Amino acid sequence: MSGYGTNARGLGEPTSLRELARAHALLPLRIFLGVTFIYAALDKLTDSSFFRASGSGSVGEMMDAVRDSSAIPALVDLSLKNPGAFGYAIAFGELAVGIGTLIGLWARLAALGGALISLSLWLTVSWQASPYYLGNDLIYLMAWLPLVLGGAASFSLDALLAARRRRIR
Repeated sequence: MSGYGTNARGLGEPTSLRELARAHALLPLRIFLGVTFIYAALDKLTDSSFFRASGSGSVGEMMDAVRDSSAIPALVDLSLKNPGAFGYAIAFGELAVGIGTLIGLWARLAALGGALISLSLWLTVSWQASPYYLGNDLIYLMAWLPLVLGGAASFSLDALLAARRRRIR
């Protein structure tokens, strides 16, 4: 037995607790990653020293410190050409990813953006963490992958838009 019944519109909906849990399994991950990336972006955007090329707490100083230990020093060199712009790109990228993930709008694209941000930070900033599991960017990268694959099936704008398209057809 599948655990799915048919509603008045002929759509399969979960009828057992197990199926309901399966349908919403990615929701806690979406909430955590969405809130975390929004918080990270706002933390950067409200820190006046973060966008500077040098000085305590600046993105320039951070990238300078990890340059020789990163997996891709050329990526760090690219960020060091304009640390402020790089910092803003990361902050606004995190904000877009966080909002898209939290509200479930273009959820797979948002998750892919989150995975790419996490991958780039892992290969640059936290690459030298030893043992590897102490570097949090790798964990975030792995956490984004189920959302890249599964999207936002419940409590999302994507789900509302999909239901609307089905009604129109």
